[in-house]
Amino acid sequence: MTTAEEHRMNDRPLEGRRALVTGATKGIGADVARALAAAGADVVLSARDESELNALSDELAAAHGCRTATAPCDLSTADGPAALADRALSAFDGLDVLVNNAGVSFPERVVDTTAEAFDRTMAVNLRAPALLAASVGAAMVRQGTGGAIVNIASAAALAPLAEHYAYSSTKAGLLMATKVLAQELGPHGIRANTVCPTVVLTDMGRRVWGPEEKSAPMLARIPLGRFAIPREVSDAVVWLASDAASMITGVDLPVDGGYTMG
Repeated sequence: MTTAEEHRMNDRPLEGRRALVTGATKGIGADVARALAAAGADVVLSARDESELNALSDELAAAHGCRTATAPCDLSTADGPAALADRALSAFDGLDVLVNNAGVSFPERVVDTTAEAFDRTMAVNLRAPALLAASVGAAMVRQGTGGAIVNIASAAALAPLAEHYAYSSTKAGLLMATKVLAQELGPHGIRANTVCPTVVLTDMGRRVWGPEEKSAPMLARIPLGRFAIPREVSDAVVWLASDAASMITGVDLPVDGGYTMG
């Protein structure tokens, strides 16, 4: 039986893998953490709120029998990514999967953009995942067993989105950072890809995009006529992290109902 055939018959395709998820306590990150655990991975959870991390850690361990660890971290700080990498790598003596999900957005028009908001968006959305991937990627090289890095970008990295100047800029930068990761780490069996969702109906997504005057123009640009749900993003992450995507690297995968196809 081939590896691909084995994967199709395996409902726990990440059995025994060690994963780190940032921004793990809310929205897409929480669903990704649950999906990785359900797929068999041991999961290191990172976010800023320690009590929320502990609650999710207990939930995953009870539901899936996986090992869990928590690593509270503020990724906006200069030393946050390196400190998180060290803590996460020590939790289970290495990592096989990194999911850079943490992100911030301060919607504002170009003419209203402030240096403070732009710099914080840059620090969390681009600097942190790039530096964390560099540290974890170096550790994966030393391990010598390959690995997978999945960065959560956005459809706003592929098509302009009004009032998201800093956000779109950082997410577009993350796409190119991921391609460099794929190029340099590929010879070591380490793959790097991005997932680019449209609006996702998390609690925050519903609050921001719930009003019809806000959602209608966006929905009109999506051929499938709806927004994404968290599971559609986390399913893509699990696939990219698994051996089913063993020949996929350097790819920007839209999960957007056709929004960015032109």
